[in-house]
Amino acid sequence: MTTTNDQDESISEHIKKAFSLKEDTASNEEIRSRLLDGGKITGTNMRVLVCAMVIASVGLNMSSTAVIIGAMLISPLMGSILASAYASVTNDRPLLGKHLTGFAMQIIISVTAAAIFFFLSPVKEPTVELLARTSPSFYDVLIAFFGGLAGIIGQTRSDKVSTVIPGVAIATALMPPLCTCGYSIANGRWDMLLGAGYLFLINCYFIFLSSSLILSALKIPKLKEYTEKEWKIHKWRMSYGILF
Repeated sequence: MTTTNDQDESISEHIKKAFSLKEDTASNEEIRSRLLDGGKITGTNMRVLVCAMVIASVGLNMSSTAVIIGAMLISPLMGSILASAYASVTNDRPLLGKHLTGFAMQIIISVTAAAIFFFLSPVKEPTVELLARTSPSFYDVLIAFFGGLAGIIGQTRSDKVSTVIPGVAIATALMPPLCTCGYSIANGRWDMLLGAGYLFLINCYFIFLSSSLILSALKIPKLKEYTEKEWKIHKWRMSYGILF
């Protein structure tokens, strides 16, 4: 009887250890360094971003899934969202403002590059791949949320899982909706612009939300604690974002 109880405890402990967020967690300094480095806006990142946008635009214009996936693999957009989530959880407002500004700059450059490409492209009719990015669904919410979970869990391990971020970039598909926004602007398809823009916002917000939840669960040290009023405002913002 004692042996059976010991075995049950051993199995439960093993399962608990396997799913524990605290198990194999990197140091706070290492997590900060990884996430903030990934969100840096540098000349190299911007050049890679423009290249990724052009490649993704070509893929959407050709309806080539393989080309679109290739563009998503090299896109640096994911890093800015994770860095913003870190800044939000640590209540570092200057840092949050810096990364949100950088992310906004990336979005503007991405849409501009895509709009120029589609303006010059001889193919004006929307392809199946372009149209697929204009009708967001609840499944897109699930993909973005769990993709964000996978991304931030991979980034916070002591032995960083290098395959996670590229996989999340493909699953959550941040690039194609932005390219579709560029196509919409270049061709005056404002109906498509609304759908693609909404899909992009869904992806960004739920990656941000799930990343913030994991970082909060890991009890990442805050720059300063929230006041009661700030915490209420923070919760209302999160709730409003989910409803939106």
